[in-house]
Amino acid sequence: MGKTKHDKELEKAYKDLRDFERDAHKSRNQLLTFFCGLLMFAAGLFLIFQNTMVSSGYGFGGYGFLHFGSFSLPNGMIMVPLIIGIAMLFLMDRKIFGWIVVAIGIIIILAAIISSVHISWRTTNMYMFILMFGLTAAGGGMMLKELFRKD
Repeated sequence: MGKTKHDKELEKAYKDLRDFERDAHKSRNQLLTFFCGLLMFAAGLFLIFQNTMVSSGYGFGGYGFLHFGSFSLPNGMIMVPLIIGIAMLFLMDRKIFGWIVVAIGIIIILAAIISSVHISWRTTNMYMFILMFGLTAAGGGMMLKELFRKD
């Protein structure tokens, strides 16, 4: 007894359904792998940031300096461009020059703050060190694998 046209259509529909389920399961596993990698990456970064000490040496009682190579600037002097820019905003008709000087003043202040930051490691054991960087590397690898997968 041969297969009828109706039987062939049912077999094709069943095959398509199996393929769809397999593809859905595969994409669900890829999404799960990506999010597990993201979670591992985030946990590793959290542990790294928990073991990093950030301190500031800015000020030293008001006598600190902003250093760029051999050029140094006293703390109070870094405020001068900002104050001049604010004055220019109220005095000049063309405010664009005032805004440029204000922006330069803000950039100088931010550079002074960032250049005074000291970052150091807390003392930790080898297990924690391997855990921190291992989680970060494994999680990053899992995410990159799923992001750049070629199917």
